[in-house]
Amino acid sequence: MAFMKAAVVAEAHAPWELRDITKPEAGPHQVLVKIHACGICYTDSLLAEKVLSFRQFPMVLGHEGVGEVIAVGPGVISRKVGDRVGLPITQRPCGRCDFCRERHVDSFVTANNCVAPILTGINVDGGQAEYIAADELGTILLPDAISYEDAAPTVCAGYTVWAALRRADAPPGSSVAIAGIGGVGHLGIQFARAAGYHVIAVTHSPSKRQLAKDLGADVVVSSGDELRAAGGADVLLHTSPNHDAAIDAMKGLKPWGKLVLMGIAPDDGFTFPALALTSHSYQIIGSAHNGPDILAEALEIVASGAVKPMIEVFPKEKVGDAYAKLMRGEIRFRAVVKY
Repeated sequence: MAFMKAAVVAEAHAPWELRDITKPEAGPHQVLVKIHACGICYTDSLLAEKVLSFRQFPMVLGHEGVGEVIAVGPGVISRKVGDRVGLPITQRPCGRCDFCRERHVDSFVTANNCVAPILTGINVDGGQAEYIAADELGTILLPDAISYEDAAPTVCAGYTVWAALRRADAPPGSSVAIAGIGGVGHLGIQFARAAGYHVIAVTHSPSKRQLAKDLGADVVVSSGDELRAAGGADVLLHTSPNHDAAIDAMKGLKPWGKLVLMGIAPDDGFTFPALALTSHSYQIIGSAHNGPDILAEALEIVASGAVKPMIEVFPKEKVGDAYAKLMRGEIRFRAVVKY
């Protein structure tokens, strides 16, 4: 029996510890991936602290894993040894339930509606390990020009914000406001700029105003009133788990504007201003990971250099420090662990 190093979460609220666990093997239609890097996401903390629960402890988290295929199992036809791949959350639907019979594109909607999906780092072990075995359809090919370190946060955070922009479907020349300049929002500014929009950053933090401009924001405001005074926004991207900031920013949303919600909070409460919603014909759009084609686009944009994730890289021996720093709110803006 072969072993590998992995970041193990032994119980709720426990520190992440690098331990020896059994190395997986590629089964039918699976590939064995040597992980080179894996990001730590806010959702990982919800799982590690048992705010969300899908399986028992101990577990290995990580849905931002990237690496190289080193073996393929029987029946694999779409991947080969040497492929550089990413491993997003939705690995495989069950293929048999009523939802799956409707033949939807695999996405976060699949993850929440299929009765028995396989979700990397959620209900099966994830990418915070030296190796992972995953269904071949639960991987995506990485562009040659993207580094593993930049690919890791793109597999979730970059995927999320680019999917939101694509769901908004705003015409050229539109104004896009990003509420919350953090792990997702700093990418939102860059993706919106890369798409050619007029970009407005909304942040209450004076220390982030210059950063937002450096990332590509045309205008930086601190409130919905200031957003309205700056001309307003056709699209408002809500990127933070703090809903108050987005509700305030809606004061600057133009008539027929769209609020795209991608920020989640443990209590999941969101009270909309009903009068403004109806009198201005606002659209509220929920968006997460909206199909592998969208992720492929996001990876190509990052590979082109138009978007650069702001990351802090940790060796696997420091994975516990990386998670602790994340929990203290000290990461700017995405933690990436190298294996």
